[in-house]
Parts: sequence; C-alpha cells; structure tokens
Amino acid sequence: MKPSAVVFDIGGVLVDWEPVRAFEPALGSRAAAEAFMARIGFRDLNVKADAGARFIDLAGGIEDEADRKALEGYVDHFARSVEVAIEGTWALVERLRASGVPLHAITNWSAETWPEGLKAHPRLGTSFGVTVVSGQEGVAKPDPRIFALLCARANVEPDACLFIDDGPHNVAAARAFGMDAVQFSDPGRLATDLAERGLL
Repeated sequence: MKPSAVVFDIGGVLVDWEPVRAFEPALGSRAAAEAFMARIGFRDLNVKADAGARFIDLAGGIEDEADRKALEGYVDHFARSVEVAIEGTWALVERLRASGVPLHAITNWSAETWPEGLKAHPRLGTSFGVTVVSGQEGVAKPDPRIFALLCARANVEPDACLFIDDGPHNVAAARAFGMDAVQFSDPGRLATDLAERGLL
C-alpha cells in the first residue's frame, strides 16, 4: 500500500539537538560540558527522561554535588540545545501540507523539556495533526507501543504511514510495526524519498 500520511521524528530531523550547549553556561566551556556529560552518562540518563523520568530525580542519583546541580539545571537551559531548526525539512513539511498530506509526529522527548522546545520552535505545536511525545506517555521509540499509540490517535493504519527518523533502530522498529520508513540524512535525500512514494 502506498503511504498517504507522513509521520516525522523531530530531533535530528526538524530540529538540531546539541545538549552540550545547555551545560556550557554552568560549566564554562564546551570541553567542560562534554567531560561532564561523559562522566555522568548523560545519554543513558536522557533515555530514561525520554521514557518519563524527571531530571531532578535522575540528578538525585549523582553523588558529586556540582554534577548533580548541573544536571538539575538542564531544563532551565534546554532551549540552548535546540536553537537550530533544520529549515530544509521544514520546507518539505510546508510542501506536504500544501498538498493535503496528513502530517503527524512521534518524538522521543522529555515531558519536562518539551514545553521549552515548543517555545523555541512554535511550529512544532501547529504543524501536525497528532504529536506523540514519549516522555508524556511513558513509552519511547523503538517500543512498538508508541507507533500503535500514534495510529490509534490519528486513526490511521500502519501501512498508510511513512515514518521518517534519523535513528536506524527507530526506522527498523517502524518497519517491523508495519509502516514504510526511511532514515533521514538530509532534506535533499528526504525530498527524493517522498517523491518516489508520490507524496511530493
């Protein structure tokens, strides 16, 4: 079945996410922020936040007081990490919307930082029919339940959806769920993927 709806990931597809920038004000330099992130295992902690954990609770497990306070301040400085929109992808969103293609989104994003993302990029709140935010639901990609949730809320069948994500594991999960899916690398390649499916 040819897909008739497009489901976007957000971070790395529509918005560049560079978390090190959120820690630079407190730690003084990029090098210090990168060392801090490696020291506390930030990527693993962020995965837990994407699945519903609160950063203040995650920080509670850090013994070093300075490191704990730095992580506690992440939400306050989060907007720095998502300053850059990937405008080439947004241009494709506008073209799809102008053609009447239903647009939805699934994002692995903390419930605490999502409001800050919306402030930084108001288009995120107005461009999609249904947006599923993992931290609000307590389930994150690549868990198939998050794809099922999107389909139920958007009233679409999996095989009617083209899913776009920069993570190969999430693309594989979407395909296993029954969606068509492509890995995002750049807007030009995505335009070709959309055109090949008759969506542009």
